[in-house]
Amino acid sequence: MKGAGPLLPLLVAAAAAVGAVATAAAPSSLAAQAPVDPLRGAELRISRAAGPIVVDGDLSDPGWKGAAPIDVWYETNPGDNVPPKVGNVAYLAYDDRSLYAGFRFDDPDPSKIRAPLADRDSLGGETDYGGIILDTRNDGRTGLELLANPRGIQYDAVTDDGNEDSSPDFFWESAGKVTATGWTLEIRIPFASLRYPKEEVQTWGILLYRNWPRDFRRQMFSAKLPRGRSCFICSENVLTGLRGLPAGGNLVVAPYGTAAQETVPREAPGSGLVTKPIALDAGVDLKWTPTAGVALDATVNPDFSQVESDVAQLTANERFALLYPEKRPFFLEGVELFSTPVQAVYTRTVTSPRWGARVTGKLGGTGFTALVADDRGGGSVILPGANGSDLANQDFASTVLVGRARQDIGRSFVSFLATDREIRGGGSNRVFGPDFQWKPNDRDVVAGQLLFSRSATPNRPDLASEWDGRTLSGHAAVVSWNHTTAKVDWFGQYRDLADGFRADVGFVPQVGIREGELEGGYTWRPTGFVNRLRAFLYADYTGDRDDGLVTRIVSPGFGFDGKANTSVRLRLSEEKVRAGDTPLPRTRLVYTIQTSPSRLFALLTLDGTVGEEVDFANVRRGHGGRTALTATVRPGDHLALDALGEVRWLKVPAGDGGPERRLFTAHVERLKATWTFTARSFVRLIGQYVGERRNPELYRDQVAAEDGSFSASVLFAYKLNWQSVLYLGYGDARTLTDDGGLAVQNRQLFLKVSYAFQR
Repeated sequence: MKGAGPLLPLLVAAAAAVGAVATAAAPSSLAAQAPVDPLRGAELRISRAAGPIVVDGDLSDPGWKGAAPIDVWYETNPGDNVPPKVGNVAYLAYDDRSLYAGFRFDDPDPSKIRAPLADRDSLGGETDYGGIILDTRNDGRTGLELLANPRGIQYDAVTDDGNEDSSPDFFWESAGKVTATGWTLEIRIPFASLRYPKEEVQTWGILLYRNWPRDFRRQMFSAKLPRGRSCFICSENVLTGLRGLPAGGNLVVAPYGTAAQETVPREAPGSGLVTKPIALDAGVDLKWTPTAGVALDATVNPDFSQVESDVAQLTANERFALLYPEKRPFFLEGVELFSTPVQAVYTRTVTSPRWGARVTGKLGGTGFTALVADDRGGGSVILPGANGSDLANQDFASTVLVGRARQDIGRSFVSFLATDREIRGGGSNRVFGPDFQWKPNDRDVVAGQLLFSRSATPNRPDLASEWDGRTLSGHAAVVSWNHTTAKVDWFGQYRDLADGFRADVGFVPQVGIREGELEGGYTWRPTGFVNRLRAFLYADYTGDRDDGLVTRIVSPGFGFDGKANTSVRLRLSEEKVRAGDTPLPRTRLVYTIQTSPSRLFALLTLDGTVGEEVDFANVRRGHGGRTALTATVRPGDHLALDALGEVRWLKVPAGDGGPERRLFTAHVERLKATWTFTARSFVRLIGQYVGERRNPELYRDQVAAEDGSFSASVLFAYKLNWQSVLYLGYGDARTLTDDGGLAVQNRQLFLKVSYAFQR
């Protein structure tokens, strides 16, 4: 690996050092062998499979003979840990290489089972699915969700104290089958896909789960989930009986090759087109688990192109940068270790790495990760402020390093984070500091973080005015307290970020502020159409370092959940926000309505705001709002139509004292149509238009009357697993011209082939 060779041994050495400290600090017996928490679910004992198991949805294999049925389940929503309305039975077994889970899910009317074919991670609460949630480190905090529907469509995610992230993907198998009485499911999870302690006898946490959407979305688990607890995984069952598991040594090598041909304008959009020669590229991803608890990842010339465009977000009249999710596999091992109260790590800031290396694991009670990448640059850097943020082009290469170690103390922890970006040609950003989470009981969570940063800005005033070689330094501090019971809940948080604080490897768009935030609510659980009703009051005050007001909000509201998987949230927000140097009041209604009424109309969501608004660019009040409608329609099990329509508008007083006139209308329309042939292959078409119409007479500065862009793509995909794939696609991007036409910006035909070799 050119240029990266010396770094992998350093990462391995760092992992060994952290592990040695953890081992020295840990008691002689792991937490997994500690006395069982009386608040956890019943013990489930697993035994070795009596014979082979073929993952095909048929539970008659010899390997299931003798497996004890797990038939005690609880409906936790909408029921309060009551016996389920339908029968559920699970079976667990294992062999030398894998863990197996089998399920029989009864259904009084199998014709109503919602089991569409779809791409991976496309299962929502509106579909039937079931599976397993594993806490292989038995810490009651982090779980690996491995769920599938009756067609074997997979959903995998990592949940860390209830914060679920479906970005990571894992190697596992699933198969389902609809029967005359319901449906069955089989799952095989290779131990190579799991991280667990190096012990002869293992004790894990486990939850078995079923989602059954009909009149209500009914959720059923193998353990009780007491309402009002401040955690989710901590209520898990205890899994015993595992012994003699593989000690590691698994290796995955996934080379890839791409071919792409671009057509671009010869000069400006609208001019003649020129087709470039076919560009060929190749690279490789590697994953090695030297032990079952540690993973080493490396990538050389990774292909970080996305096969699906990001959903457009409207930026008109926005003060701060918008967040887009991470989708790239290299960054997703142990993703929960990047999550801290201050988002000091946002891996999409590493835009185009030449290579990268990473170590992730847990030894004893210490979880750790360390990442290094050589970034070619490109993309944007956030320039934060108290009342807004700007973006600057990252027109330089850099080396990025990130490290975090987290020491568990019961269900609490202390941690330390460090990040560093070293810029070619001069400049750096270094961030470091501790954080903690304290759980004194099952109702309260206290968390906090203190970070310090020191930045030497690059000498590039052509890119940003503050990039003139100056030095910036400052701190970021956050402390919060979350209290939850079955009826009463409240949350309080205080943030203090200095003017000079920068986190160039993170997502921190606002600095130079002090903020206090508080929300409290009360919950009723009636019967009938509505099964949950919550009233709440939210308040926030944000000021700059000179005690000038930035934002003040007082917002009462309520929400309810009901039949047809309906959820409604409404609040009236009385605010004062600063535009320029002037605080301006506004009152608006904020709403979200969501429902999943049927197999055809799988999901409908309407959300937005309406009422008084502030024109931040021109410092004045007006009226306007934002509304967004999203819909997932499934005319059949193979076809899914995902539509998004969003519009934002603002009216402001005219200079002649007449009625308000429309300042701008910004809108986005997106339609995605996916035809899924099998669980392994699909074809997808996406069309998306983003535009904005303005009234230049009402602006202080010169603006265009209209601009817009259109993008379209078609993709065929075949996937053996998440790393063994074939993609063939075509994309077309266009921009609006002065005469109202759409001129070509870029056309691309591309092919990607990747295959994961495993040992």
